[in-house]
Amino acid sequence: VDPRPGARGGIQSALCGARSALADALIRRPPRASGHLSVKAPPSAPTRVSSRIVPGALEAEAGGWQVGGHVTHGLHVSFLFFSFLFLVAGNNDAKAQEVICKIREETLNSKVEFLYCDLGSMTSIRQFVHKFKMRNVPLHVLVNNAGVMMVPQRQTKDGFEEHLGVNYLGHFLLPNLLLDTLKDSGSPGCCARVVTVSSATHYVGELNLDDLQGSRGCYSPHGAYAQSKLALVLFTYRLQRLLATQGSHVTANVVDPGVVNTDLYRHVFWGTRLVKRVLGWLLFKEGAWTTIYAAVTPELEGVGGRYFYNEKETRSLQVTYDQKLQQQLWARSCQLTGLPDGSPGAILR
Repeated sequence: VDPRPGARGGIQSALCGARSALADALIRRPPRASGHLSVKAPPSAPTRVSSRIVPGALEAEAGGWQVGGHVTHGLHVSFLFFSFLFLVAGNNDAKAQEVICKIREETLNSKVEFLYCDLGSMTSIRQFVHKFKMRNVPLHVLVNNAGVMMVPQRQTKDGFEEHLGVNYLGHFLLPNLLLDTLKDSGSPGCCARVVTVSSATHYVGELNLDDLQGSRGCYSPHGAYAQSKLALVLFTYRLQRLLATQGSHVTANVVDPGVVNTDLYRHVFWGTRLVKRVLGWLLFKEGAWTTIYAAVTPELEGVGGRYFYNEKETRSLQVTYDQKLQQQLWARSCQLTGLPDGSPGAILR
């Protein structure tokens, strides 16, 4: 087996990561007076706070959220949303419970809860959606934030390559199963939102529709990770196009959080981990800001199908705008997850 493709993919991914880290380190962001974002409440907003944050559980932590100067490896939101229900996929059980307790203490809001959902298991995702819908509550924002990064070659419970299964297919199935709730929750002037976390690594990704599992040739964790992040961008653009065609009050955007301090780096090259340890103070930024911006800022009301980095719209890889490729990936994803066929609107009815 020729090892060169895997090595080349690893080098490309490492260079892309270095470029992103350097850019993050050099960018001077405008100062924030309070660290809070204004939120437009939906028309039915009561006078008291009734928000929930529902993290999905996963083996691997998805980046630290930093808001208002506080940092946790997991999810931290230091403000509340009137009558908004947030569902954030990406955390592990123990840390989710810690964050929930902290949110309750800081906000005096008891309506924050945790529901288990393993994004690496199609069965777990369907069980989670069933439990969530049994609560008969609206859903205003879904944040797809779970992930694994450059793990050794292994499979999910459903037999998918892990980067593909967790990072992409899990985040393809979850919002599709929740779209009816999102559509019912959105309204004119106050759309529900789907925010998916990708990565600058997608710029070096290559999508192989004939071998999404990476089972042929030499396996590259770097290539598999980059492909999963590329697929998320394509998925988001396709989802937005279908939603817009139906006139749904739901938008879908994708974000790049930048270089974030997270345990996801535990599987990367030892040299990268050394740089992380030595220069982390310089490289790591407030990884949740762009995600939160896309989730709540009034500026993006009704805006979808965009890629955001550093709270600004940015061009993604050129191939992600290929509508034929978007449709092909969507159809293939439907086959793999057991959803109806990928013809326009078939899944959104």
